[in-house]
Amino acid sequence: MKKAALLSLVLIGGLINAQKISQIIEQKGTFRKDTIFTIKNDSKETYLPITIIKGKEKGPVFSIVAGIHGYEYPPIIAVQELLNEIKPEQVKGTLIIVPIANVEAFQKRTPFINPLDNKNLNNAFPGSQNGTPTDQIANIITKEIISNSTIFLDIHGGDANEDLLPFVCYYDRKDSPENTKLAHNLSAQSQINYIVSYPYNLTSTEPAKYVFKQATQQGITALSIEAGKLGTVQKENVDMIKIAVYNMLESSGNYVKSKPKIKNERKPTFFDRQDYIKVPESGIFYSELKSGDKVTKNQILGYITDGFGNKKQDVISKTDGIILYKIGTPPVNKDETLFCIGYSEK
Repeated sequence: MKKAALLSLVLIGGLINAQKISQIIEQKGTFRKDTIFTIKNDSKETYLPITIIKGKEKGPVFSIVAGIHGYEYPPIIAVQELLNEIKPEQVKGTLIIVPIANVEAFQKRTPFINPLDNKNLNNAFPGSQNGTPTDQIANIITKEIISNSTIFLDIHGGDANEDLLPFVCYYDRKDSPENTKLAHNLSAQSQINYIVSYPYNLTSTEPAKYVFKQATQQGITALSIEAGKLGTVQKENVDMIKIAVYNMLESSGNYVKSKPKIKNERKPTFFDRQDYIKVPESGIFYSELKSGDKVTKNQILGYITDGFGNKKQDVISKTDGIILYKIGTPPVNKDETLFCIGYSEK
């Protein structure tokens, strides 16, 4: 998009900003409305695109956010296709869709961080109205999207350096069993083969950092899809995300004219524990393993060398489980997550 066109788009968005998402939802009728929230900080300027699709009948408000990390392409492309396919007359209740949350990272092809302020949006929640662009985006999503949601879905994938096994996940909030049960049921309906439950131990005043953890903290039914890897678009992962979203929308009662449901006869594998193996020291990482591989306790997962090829250290598993994601490119930096291994104690 040329700069002049972008500025025009931002100016249009500035006129729409006076109307909050809650006001749009309250409007009568069946409609789709594309809107833009402008973000300004000193000389830095960006925007947050939001689509609201309202059906004729009352129903839940189901929110979908893609592109928190702009280099995670399958979620973004899947949501682009969903925007072209879903019609207001097929919707019951309301859909709030953020097709690209981190526009600058997407346009600049920047892994993890927003190039305007070098901050990770998925480490910035609940955000700040007067902060940097990333803080402001997090604040808008917190107040305008999450606060108006009944169900909140965050869609991620493997970033530029991540080899990832597709899975759907949620936080096991013990003091909110109904939300947790619904998140699990929606996960099962997705037809994705792996379900991951994360422990939840946040207090009400601690920053959630992660977007769907923020929704969980606010008492919203929240979950996340993870599909895609290594900063490329894989059609099979785009299709998997779309099928999962359609299945969830049908299950929640938000989608009344579903596409043919693809049934997965395989019972999903459930993990309620995760072992995060950190990079012990910077260097070059070698491993023949990939996401989805089974590993055993004390297994050598790979090794790290220095820049001259001298072996520095083996990387060893502490648990039996399956690799959910790993660094899939050679360079590694101390304290990064090298492997996430999923397992279950049940």
